[in-house]
Amino acid sequence: MNLKSTLESSDDIKYELYLTGLTEDTVRKISAEQEEPQRMLDHRLECLKIFKNMKLPTRGPDLSRLNLDDIVYYAKPHKDHEWYANNREDVPTEIKNKFKRLGIPEAEQKYLAWAGGQYDSLNVYHQIKEKRLQQGIIFEDMPQAVIKYPELVKKHFMKLVTANDHMFAALHGAVWSWGTFIYVPKWIKLTDPLQAYFRMNTYAGGQFEHTMIIIEDDAEGSYIEGCSAPKFDKASLHAGLVEIFVGKNAKMKYSSVENWSTNTYNLNTKRAVIEEYGYMEWVNGNLGSCKTMLYPCSILKWDYSKTDMLGIAVAGQWQHQDTGSKVIHIGKHTSSNIVAKSISRRWWINTYRWLVTIGKWAEQATNHTQCDTLLFDDDSVSNTIPYIQSDNDSAIVAHEASAWKIDESELFYLMARWLTKDKATTMIVNGFFSSVIKKLPLEYAGELNKLVELEMEGSIG
Repeated sequence: MNLKSTLESSDDIKYELYLTGLTEDTVRKISAEQEEPQRMLDHRLECLKIFKNMKLPTRGPDLSRLNLDDIVYYAKPHKDHEWYANNREDVPTEIKNKFKRLGIPEAEQKYLAWAGGQYDSLNVYHQIKEKRLQQGIIFEDMPQAVIKYPELVKKHFMKLVTANDHMFAALHGAVWSWGTFIYVPKWIKLTDPLQAYFRMNTYAGGQFEHTMIIIEDDAEGSYIEGCSAPKFDKASLHAGLVEIFVGKNAKMKYSSVENWSTNTYNLNTKRAVIEEYGYMEWVNGNLGSCKTMLYPCSILKWDYSKTDMLGIAVAGQWQHQDTGSKVIHIGKHTSSNIVAKSISRRWWINTYRWLVTIGKWAEQATNHTQCDTLLFDDDSVSNTIPYIQSDNDSAIVAHEASAWKIDESELFYLMARWLTKDKATTMIVNGFFSSVIKKLPLEYAGELNKLVELEMEGSIG
């Protein structure tokens, strides 16, 4: 292991970090940095053993150029900085300015129940509004939750996504750092969202945040996260993990806007389990990255549980977006609705996979899936790969897929009204995405529209 005192980043920030390869020593040091109990270290070491016996997935995008020995598994700011703060005002100026340029404080001030920020491997602030604390809502850094709420964490941590699921789940279990823990007690309604923003800033950086959300019976929760990274000439890796537990007659909305640089491999895992009469809504916007593999999953465990899964993906030059949704119907009278919108341009690839499984006892289960893609040129590729398995003949399953190109007459009509080609294209694309974007909070809908506008510049012509 090679230990450096500084590392190249997109800001003038010094780091101490553990480098060159994934070893037991690296795992032990990450655990020590987070002051974890022995049981969490044992869990990490077991995940490391499982990881070493796994191989890169061959399904989906080509990951052969991802060198895991080059990844920075933990990036800690230099001791000269006092990094953690209980509120945003006490965050170091250079980090605060970075978040300000990303628009996070403004969003926080306007509508959030409150927010947390993660910079590389460390959370730099975490705060919740006082009225939410008085209601018993917990909004905490994940390492602090491990210490403060050991039984809750022990009961739920990596129970939905185990280390045996796939190679990057095992990797995450070994090297995870920081992230968010949310607990909403019974009967409490959290309708204004909590938020976290994850910034991966180091050269060849890795980010492995763990998000755990527990919504008790008859409660409601809402959470939104944003992700970004600067572009370097070496691969970065994002392999976060999200586990959501939705109780009986409870509701949860999870929204995500991911805008990774094109040197980032985005290999994220998200999964929720929903109890009787519970409801889970996913809203995802995926832009950037060189390769993305992301398939949020809802497990409809008990009767009358329901999920909506809405997503957009934009694949531009040098990008392969391999996204999708998974729904597992177990309970009776369960229902799921999947809407996916994607764009492929400049010769690159969008692949949408969905898996719908209806179990033997899932009587009267229903699913509807709609997948639409927009192609900008003759060389771009869009793949739609459905997998549907029904073991109950009372189930109703419907799916539809469409692919189309922008109508030249629509462009002409808009350009005749003094819009540039880029502006006209963006207007058409935003209309195409509107059914998903309108589900986001106002500030994030605006952010996603702006990101799409930037992606569309020069797309045609």
